[in-house]
Amino acid sequence: NRRAKAAEELPGEIAALSKLVLGPLAGRLQGKRLLIIPDGALQYIPFQMLADPDTSQILLANHEIVYEPSASTLGLLLSETIQRKTTRNSVAVLADPVFEADDPRMNGSSTVGESAQDEDLKQSLRDIGLSADGVEIPRLVASRQEADAIMKSVPWFSGLKAVGFAANRERAMSDELTDYSIVHFATHGLINNERPDLSGIVLSLYSEDGRSQNGFLRLNDIYNLRLPADLVVLSACSTGLGKDVRGEGLIGLTRGFMYAGASSVVASLWKVDDEATAELMKHLDRK
Repeated sequence: NRRAKAAEELPGEIAALSKLVLGPLAGRLQGKRLLIIPDGALQYIPFQMLADPDTSQILLANHEIVYEPSASTLGLLLSETIQRKTTRNSVAVLADPVFEADDPRMNGSSTVGESAQDEDLKQSLRDIGLSADGVEIPRLVASRQEADAIMKSVPWFSGLKAVGFAANRERAMSDELTDYSIVHFATHGLINNERPDLSGIVLSLYSEDGRSQNGFLRLNDIYNLRLPADLVVLSACSTGLGKDVRGEGLIGLTRGFMYAGASSVVASLWKVDDEATAELMKHLDRK
């Protein structure tokens, strides 16, 4: 009943918000690329779905829409981009990591026990607010299909596909990714709005020899990366969220990758379906 009521009320709410926010701009938006620096609750609004005051269509139908966390961030990005060298390679994709000891790709080779490495893994789970015992991180099967589809569209020998065990934290933190214009992560995102430092993305929690390993690329890790990519794609749930800091916007994964050198970041405000996201990303990276 709650969902049905929300669906019924949504068109009216969109129309009201569109009139409030975009109504004063009627006659001034035609053909323009819109750069939006939202504040407060507006950071959780997809402006693409608001109504264009001139056509009544959704704003995305006639405009390219780009978000910036703050004017200071925009200035920093512009100054860095001017000095950036052209990358040699096109796309690097990290997808379909190994999360569970019973994953078929483990071939029964997992090392289970109370080793120091296992304790580090458990502590990582506790730190991001998950139980260290009995927690399950579901495999994202469609993310491998996502990676395969992306690689079919890139120039020969210019892409990197790191899936399964190869989609690991060590690779993400190495210099290997610095020479790709697009870096694409297709995995789980973990967001902590109260403590952004505990946010991150989950990569392989096991190595090929069956040992547990640290697979969490946390926000502080991301800030320490050197990743001068034209685009970082975070194909995961809620990667566009973070802690709202007045005057600076949401502090989270998006800000971290921009600080690391990315000119732009594709992220999501909500939980996203594995298969639907894979289908969307196939078309996005072809663009």
